[in-house]
Amino acid sequence: MALRRIALRDFVIVTTLELEVKDGFTVLTGETGAGKSILIDALQLVLGARADTGVIREGADRTDLSAEFDAPAGTLASWLEDAGFPAEESLLLRRTIDTQDKSRAWINGVPATATQARALGERLIDIHGQHAWQSLTRGEAVRGLLDAYAGVDSSPLAQPWKAWRSAQAQLEQARATQGTLQQERERLQWQIDEVGKLAPVDGEWDELNQEHQRLASSEALLAAAQAALQALQGGDDEGGALQGLAHAEQAVQQHAQVEPQFASLCTALASSMAEAQDAAHQLHGYLRHAEPDPARIQQLDERLSLWLQLARRYRRRPEELPCVLAGWKESLQQLDAAADLTALEAAERMHQGAYDKAARALSRTRAKAAPLLASAITQAMQGLGMAGGRFEVALSAIEPGMHGTDQVQFLVASHPGMTPRPIGKVASGGELSRIALAIAVTTSRLGEVPTLIFDEIDSGVGGAVAQTVGRLMRQLGRDRQVLAVTHLPQVAACGDQHWVVAKHSSKAQTTSSVAPVQGRQRTREIARMLGGEQLSPATIAHATEMLGSSVES
Repeated sequence: MALRRIALRDFVIVTTLELEVKDGFTVLTGETGAGKSILIDALQLVLGARADTGVIREGADRTDLSAEFDAPAGTLASWLEDAGFPAEESLLLRRTIDTQDKSRAWINGVPATATQARALGERLIDIHGQHAWQSLTRGEAVRGLLDAYAGVDSSPLAQPWKAWRSAQAQLEQARATQGTLQQERERLQWQIDEVGKLAPVDGEWDELNQEHQRLASSEALLAAAQAALQALQGGDDEGGALQGLAHAEQAVQQHAQVEPQFASLCTALASSMAEAQDAAHQLHGYLRHAEPDPARIQQLDERLSLWLQLARRYRRRPEELPCVLAGWKESLQQLDAAADLTALEAAERMHQGAYDKAARALSRTRAKAAPLLASAITQAMQGLGMAGGRFEVALSAIEPGMHGTDQVQFLVASHPGMTPRPIGKVASGGELSRIALAIAVTTSRLGEVPTLIFDEIDSGVGGAVAQTVGRLMRQLGRDRQVLAVTHLPQVAACGDQHWVVAKHSSKAQTTSSVAPVQGRQRTREIARMLGGEQLSPATIAHATEMLGSSVES
């Protein structure tokens, strides 16, 4: 899962650059101003950091950055599958930024969002910057370090916290608006009672109108039925359609044996006469039962009038009244629930209990991990120029929040006999950097991120302490892939691989390059770090000795 290749094109002052990355501890050195942090900045962009056009090399249209990692496995492979990215023999991340300030990202050739790139990057690389000590004074960062060491995640606490806060808000609102709620409830109840007397039903308005229209036209309907029946059956003076059909059938029936086509005509006429007789039967039935009903029309008039009256009062269409009544009833139920202080208080207590239970469990885990973390960092401090110093992780209770009820504070006594105090008040800049390094080494050993990057985190360190820093990083490199930007020759001499950043200037432009060094070239770079550009036999000898000592250790 380690980083295998970095490729840059037109990035800041780099024209093109491609580096193969190996396992172990890799150091990156160079003169001041050569751009030692360029690779770190590029990796952060590939992993979803914010970018602007200032990172594009002057004169270029865009910058193109990529980082290749080993084939993903385990939870990372599952993450890629769930996010819709293909599984390949390696994991390739790419990012481009153009002069129009348009940024694009890809994961294994599939377009990705910056959020996805950041989420993936958190699983691949852990970067400790040269100002990492600043986070030691921020409460949330300190709490995050302890939680990471304890192996706990406070994010599941967010749901019960939000549920409790919501229940609290509902209860407070109900208490503050009891009078208003009661007035609103009385208004809704009056409206429900008024419209409830009508008891409107879905579809009833259309049915009432249809029935009213039919009854209002009853005399015309009876006259039409009688006229139709007479046309079928005829009157005293003339026959009707039934008689005519019968005569027609009889006429063709007599000659059906002579003319074969008459057979089908007989069938058609017989069918027509049967249908006409059925129609006449239905008309007889309609005329027997249909008669004007003035009383029913009056009932319909009254009910339709009430529908219209209520619709006008509440400024709705008549057919909407059933839905309006249902909505009022639902609102009344909600008001009753909102006004039920007993139920709201019970709900608030229930959610508080769920939150308190989860928060207490989280606090117990933190309390167990705090002395272990403090002991591990104290031990790391002893070899970093703070012999006898002591580190403590103090927990104190605070108001409940999304991350629990604990305030986490780092305390330090940099010398024997001192009382541990908040880290930002007692430690110097150099001590802060060393403490940050001790924390990084201690916590990084437990992490699952395969690649660790230290960007000049050894600032303010020198002498024997610098040798300890180099040995610590080399030791980390046995289990994880470690890259470190450093200005200390003692640290650089401990590297398994060594890259040198160089800046090249001409009248036309300034460019930067990164190249691996070994053998004599590496010795000369260590000597430069020891004594400057003028290399002497003494600095060469010293550099050779340092490299030999680091190999032996």
